[in-house]
Amino acid sequence: MARSRSVRTWAAAVVLALAGVTVSGCTGGHDRAGSGAVAIEVDQPEALADQAVRVRITGLAPRAEVTVTTQASDYRANSWQAHAAFVADPQGAIDLATTAPRSGSYQGVDGMGLFWSMEPPADAAATAFVPKFPQLQGYYQVRLAVETGGRQQAVRVLERHWLADGVTARELTPAKDGIAGELFLPPSGTARRPAVLAFGGSEGGTGQNFTAALLASHGYPTLALGYFGLPGLPSTLQDVPLEYFADAARLLAAQPEVDPAQLLALGYSRGSEAALLLAEDYPALVHGAVVYAPSAQVNPGFPSGPTAWTLHGRPVPTGTIPLDKLDGPLLAIAGADDRIWPSANWAGQLVKALDLAQNPHPHQAIVYPDAGHLVGTFPYLAADTTLGSAASKRTTNFGGTRAGNAAAQAAGWAQVLTLLSGLRSS
Repeated sequence: MARSRSVRTWAAAVVLALAGVTVSGCTGGHDRAGSGAVAIEVDQPEALADQAVRVRITGLAPRAEVTVTTQASDYRANSWQAHAAFVADPQGAIDLATTAPRSGSYQGVDGMGLFWSMEPPADAAATAFVPKFPQLQGYYQVRLAVETGGRQQAVRVLERHWLADGVTARELTPAKDGIAGELFLPPSGTARRPAVLAFGGSEGGTGQNFTAALLASHGYPTLALGYFGLPGLPSTLQDVPLEYFADAARLLAAQPEVDPAQLLALGYSRGSEAALLLAEDYPALVHGAVVYAPSAQVNPGFPSGPTAWTLHGRPVPTGTIPLDKLDGPLLAIAGADDRIWPSANWAGQLVKALDLAQNPHPHQAIVYPDAGHLVGTFPYLAADTTLGSAASKRTTNFGGTRAGNAAAQAAGWAQVLTLLSGLRSS
């Protein structure tokens, strides 16, 4: 996989951006690296960040007790680490995808457990929840190591990429383009594909850059849109015109790689309101929605103010969002332990309303029992269940468990990709 160009600073809170570590030689395919007889076998030494990798350790003594660690560095050079203790099988091998650790940073069989369960040093935790990838950083690296008897036996460094070969990224600004965000497109010359207009919630900024990069890497043109908290935009979530989102959707639909008849809005948390309103008020432009930790109603402005959204210069009233004009699929993904708002109930409410209206398009609510408000989007990146502020020394509990959120992200992301794949073949 070629090293891709910049994925710009991601302002979304809580997901822990990992970068750094010196890379060792990678040959691709089923790769082996190690010292002596012990080797770390990896099926994809370079892979997209949302793709699981298969890791096997071979050359161990039968039934040997082994510690496997992962390490990566964030943008402040804090070293994130996870560890797990295993017992080798009678052939002296350990397959992380089929073997549960005896102890460590995660429990149960999970081939990617050592990736999502990494934690920062204790003294870095207060500032770890404001991730910022450096400019010109299209991937991050994870160092795998194997120890037996207190001695390091093998090391392998993996690259986790945000952009597949040929995917391009272009920054959009209000001054030049009328909107703020970043446009990710698959290689030119490919067939027209379904497209996604993606945006976050009350964190502001351009919060779905890496989600957009990965969707484009799977072949779906995606525009990561910022709608407040950026230069040239409202400073808070108040009186944001839905026409602004429609302009962004038109810009995306005009790209030669896009099938303009298959454009979905993906909104997270407060952004779910905008995604649903777009699908309702602009059904000829936005043909369905994917909503994470959704609301089924329009809420007031944030952090204050009576109005979050406007349409034709008038406030969009608070209350239940109508869905009688929705002309495409709806996928609502929520965590049962959401501590921010009742997204699980609202996800069910959205689908029930479409059922009662006998909407002919696919519509589904998926609620993951051990997940919270951080139920999405892409999997395998370390994240916590709380958001900390170094300045105020306060934290917000988003609910769920780390393992529950990780499992939901993996399963929910697969559902999103399946939905988009179905659109492509329709």
